[in-house]
Amino acid sequence: MCGRYQFTAEQSAEILQIIQEVQDKIGAVAARSVPQGEIKPGCKMPVLLATEGGQPTPELMVWGFRTPKSLLINARVETALEKPLFADSTRYRHCVVPSTGFYEWDGDRRKFHFTSRDSAALYMAGIYDVRDGVPCYCILTTAPNASMRDVHDRMPLVLEREQIVPWLYDLKATERFLKATPPLLERRLLDAQIGLW
Repeated sequence: MCGRYQFTAEQSAEILQIIQEVQDKIGAVAARSVPQGEIKPGCKMPVLLATEGGQPTPELMVWGFRTPKSLLINARVETALEKPLFADSTRYRHCVVPSTGFYEWDGDRRKFHFTSRDSAALYMAGIYDVRDGVPCYCILTTAPNASMRDVHDRMPLVLEREQIVPWLYDLKATERFLKATPPLLERRLLDAQIGLW
């Protein structure tokens, strides 16, 4: 599961560049509404999409697929191609969720922050849709690797920087990506937290 992630321009030149591209599209005043820091489900955030020019570009979308009963923020890689809510997006509508890390809580409600070992930016594989006229995205989750296993039984499908373009543009490689093991991450124990929400 990925229920919160971090998005902070001060920590990453890549995130700052994404924010600047968003500002160029929608204006600096409107772009100020994009939150930074700890991102919660339902926030409108930049995700990277494929363009005809071959260069990923950021677009603002809401985190979570709204259903009549809930807001679904994650899709399991093991079933994303089978579940009607996610199947078409998993086949045809990929996005990349830029961040500076994500948070997870263990069984004792201790909060951990996970970051890339190689970069100030961390990229997660996502899928998107337009639901009731609202562009929205979900983060794909997978089985935990060694850096996550003793904290939680799920983790985001983290992409290396060189995997961003293939994830966005090579839809024939979808099943290979869904079976991949994410790279090992750095983790840091934060202050004790009572709960996610």
